[in-house]
Amino acid sequence: DRYQREIVPTKAPKTQRDNTSALKFLRKVFDNAPINSITPQVIAQYRDERGKVAPVRANREITLLSHVFNLAREWGYTAKENPVRGVRKNKEKPRDFYADDAVWAAVYSVASPELQDAMDLAYLTGQRPADVLKMRRSDVKDGALEVKQNKTSKKLRILLDDPEGGRTKLGQLLDRIKARPREIASLVLIATPAGVALNQWTLRTRFDDARAAAAKAADEAGDADLAGRVRAFQFRDIRPKAASETDL
Repeated sequence: DRYQREIVPTKAPKTQRDNTSALKFLRKVFDNAPINSITPQVIAQYRDERGKVAPVRANREITLLSHVFNLAREWGYTAKENPVRGVRKNKEKPRDFYADDAVWAAVYSVASPELQDAMDLAYLTGQRPADVLKMRRSDVKDGALEVKQNKTSKKLRILLDDPEGGRTKLGQLLDRIKARPREIASLVLIATPAGVALNQWTLRTRFDDARAAAAKAADEAGDADLAGRVRAFQFRDIRPKAASETDL
């Protein structure tokens, strides 16, 4: 209760939602358990049972429980060693997908203007979707785009002018976004023609629609391989694409 009351609210919004969801599952097993009765064996049993349904989520929940336990020690609820320490996690298969130029072009060509802006901004900054959506015109200062990452609170400055003269690709993108007419002026960079800021749900809807249209076009052109790769493309794949193709 104290962890949820004092610690969770200090985290980023997405992390708060994830923690709240994880705590609901942890409470079903550990809410009424005497703290000193929780052993590594009990943790392993939770991992195995929860892992039958959601192995990755089970890992995240165990990690959260470990943090809860560490703070419980600091707060004086127990002097016992953290029972999570040393308990193996479920094996996770890392995502292995590369959005090549053909996949990118297929989706980008049928994307709405605001989705194109979001894709370009994500690629040229190498930032997570949530960080891209919160970027504002006021973040452009002294010839740079200032970024504060939600997850790490790390601050970055990405230059908009090339040292050798002219605008960088990111600078050109921001010029394009600022020049695009909107019915209502919006403070955020990624917004609809009406000036409404995109959130995670509207971004996902637009991306899903563009991806479906691109996959359908590939199928109709007889390129089943491209259609399959397009369907596997997720917006979050833009960040690793940027990391492998740009100097960020």
